[in-house]
Amino acid sequence: MRYRSQREEGKGMGNFGIAFNAVAPLLLFMLAGLFARHQLHLGDRAVSELNRLLFGVFLPANMFASVYFTQASQLITPSFILYGVLSLLAVYCLGYFLVVRFVKSNRKRGAMIQAIYRSNFILLGVPLIENIYGAYAVPVPMMLAAFVVPIYNVLAIFTLERFRSDTPDIRPGHILAGVLHNPMVIGAILGLCCKLLPFDLPALVEKCIHQLASVTTPFALVVLGASFTLQGAYSELKEVTISVVARLVLAPLLVVGAGLALGFRGIELASLLAMSGTPVAVASFAMAQQMGSDGELAGDTVIFSCAFSFITLFLWIYGLQALGAL
Repeated sequence: MRYRSQREEGKGMGNFGIAFNAVAPLLLFMLAGLFARHQLHLGDRAVSELNRLLFGVFLPANMFASVYFTQASQLITPSFILYGVLSLLAVYCLGYFLVVRFVKSNRKRGAMIQAIYRSNFILLGVPLIENIYGAYAVPVPMMLAAFVVPIYNVLAIFTLERFRSDTPDIRPGHILAGVLHNPMVIGAILGLCCKLLPFDLPALVEKCIHQLASVTTPFALVVLGASFTLQGAYSELKEVTISVVARLVLAPLLVVGAGLALGFRGIELASLLAMSGTPVAVASFAMAQQMGSDGELAGDTVIFSCAFSFITLFLWIYGLQALGAL
């Protein structure tokens, strides 16, 4: 049996089909988790234990794989990487100051800031680029991700440590310890160290890493779906709305808009859209829950940003194509 790629499946519907086929599986996995929670009567404790497994094993393995298997020899212009990093920091600063200015609860602040700047770049953005341009284009967003994703995690740990409670501990040593003990940062560091070795890891080890990383997305989304409650979404509607609008509209407007003005086009511009315009990262939910932030709010921003990204990605892709930029 031959399985068709999302690019092939989306040809009949054009770019809407590409965006739909990229996002729909995420929603289906989350619905599976929601269904499993109710049918299997999973309690909060069971879901919390599954989240610990996700945060401690699967996400670090995925981070290791994303660093270790990225081909550094791909020709990527330094200006593109530099702009990607600087634009991420700009979005972070904008989100940080807006949330601190208008939101009083520290638990909500950490979850919202993370939702605004941290996208589902690897799990959704990279496949989206492949759907549009084909497999040959994948090294471009992956090389950008090799720089951006570690920054995602460092900023997330700094932010969640900063707003861990209503009496935050902002000592540099405390924040640094949180960064260095984070499983995802450890996974990235180990991946880089192994990549710098003068020899490859044994094929069996590489295969195991690939297999662990390959199940991270569905497992994370199932756990996320099992954690979702509409009651929480309604009670935090204002916070969810602000986070989702900033993630799907304001962030790409800033990053892609400035990128257009600076002359980025084609795969590079699409990669910037994948970094800035995709839904909130699934990992943000796991980290928020494990680090004392508002995990329910973080999960709601992931789910609703995934749902509304059907519309926003469709509009961004069509708009940029109309301008001849993609």
